[in-house]
Amino acid sequence: MKAPRGTQDLLPGTTEKWQYVEEKLVELSRKYHYKEIRTPIFEHTELFQRGVGDSTDIVQKEMYTFTDRGDRSLTLRPEGTASVVRAFVQNKLFGSPNQPTKLFYFGPMFRYERPQQGRMRQFVQFGVEALGSADPAIDAEVLALAMSCYQELGLKSLKLVINSLGDMESRTNHRNALINHFEPHKEELCSDCQTRLQQNPLRVLDCKKDRNHPAMETAPSILDYLNDESKQYFEQVKQHLDHMGIDYVVDANLVRGLDYYNHTAFEIMSDADGFGAITTLSGGGRYNGLVEELDGPETPGIGFALSVERLLMALEAEGIELPIDDSLDCYFASLGERASQEAVSLMFQLRQAGIQVDKDYQGKKFKAQFKAADRLQAKYVIVLGDEELDQGIVNVKKMETGEQTEVAIDQLVSHIQNELQGGN
Repeated sequence: MKAPRGTQDLLPGTTEKWQYVEEKLVELSRKYHYKEIRTPIFEHTELFQRGVGDSTDIVQKEMYTFTDRGDRSLTLRPEGTASVVRAFVQNKLFGSPNQPTKLFYFGPMFRYERPQQGRMRQFVQFGVEALGSADPAIDAEVLALAMSCYQELGLKSLKLVINSLGDMESRTNHRNALINHFEPHKEELCSDCQTRLQQNPLRVLDCKKDRNHPAMETAPSILDYLNDESKQYFEQVKQHLDHMGIDYVVDANLVRGLDYYNHTAFEIMSDADGFGAITTLSGGGRYNGLVEELDGPETPGIGFALSVERLLMALEAEGIELPIDDSLDCYFASLGERASQEAVSLMFQLRQAGIQVDKDYQGKKFKAQFKAADRLQAKYVIVLGDEELDQGIVNVKKMETGEQTEVAIDQLVSHIQNELQGGN
């Protein structure tokens, strides 16, 4: 038996890296006063059809959808925003006096894609959503938080690309211009783009198959169709980024693959050598209108999501070693049946005091137990034999120096605590 294609086992040695990264992202989110939300792994299929958009590749091609025993159509979540907005509406978070509602989430997402490096069918997303504010300053805050997720971990080869998709009026005018522009070339486009041209022509600009078509280079820019309000909004977002000293590039061809975006859209990319052909690390944008689409009150929102797998890939590409301490506080080396039994009790006391400790459970010889302690990078080895037991002592060996100290059994916990604190 093997794991399904597009999934992976995360083994000890790797999970510690994930834990470190997750802890850093949680810590950073709290600095920005975002609070965690956890939503179901599967939702009603209609949520993603309405929330993500029928014209998207996600809904049309990539969702894991099934019918349950009650004949209901359910889908493993392919992204996090729709679920968070559904929870926001269902639980009436819009009624809280503390607005905007600022949330973050972790969790597995599922998309039926061609597996490749950094792109799995089950992948883990970290995401942030800010609901209830149409202030350009919160757009800038979300972009700053997204960049900090990478910078706090030491990444430097980063590029923030931003664009404005404008409000509904601007998007409608741009949409009509795109249809007029691409209609004469319709038969030259891929079958997906021929369908998108009427459903959501903005998505044609995001096509991987047709990106080298000559018509792409001369396609109308959304920036030329922004009305005064949308232009002003985008200028304010850029001013906030300038004041924070955050570098960015404006790319008029940047569109996001989900239907719910408007105004600010962005992606963060890695410029690191050897990162791979797909350089995008994360993306997001503003989605005014999505809450109403999911039966909630008129509520503006903005957010982003990043792949933890691709974040770890970027760290590896830049040669960044995470400061993970994989050592063991103490290892019990016992000799004799009585001593082995006493070790179990003493280990329990040490663990109750917050000390990390382990012992041999395979009946190894005394010398082999020391070798095991060495492999586990134990800081201290506690030696206990029947003779020591009769005297009411243990021998504590500091592995770094080889120094050995006799300690009364009833003083063992306090002695180890003192040693681990640096002898203070």
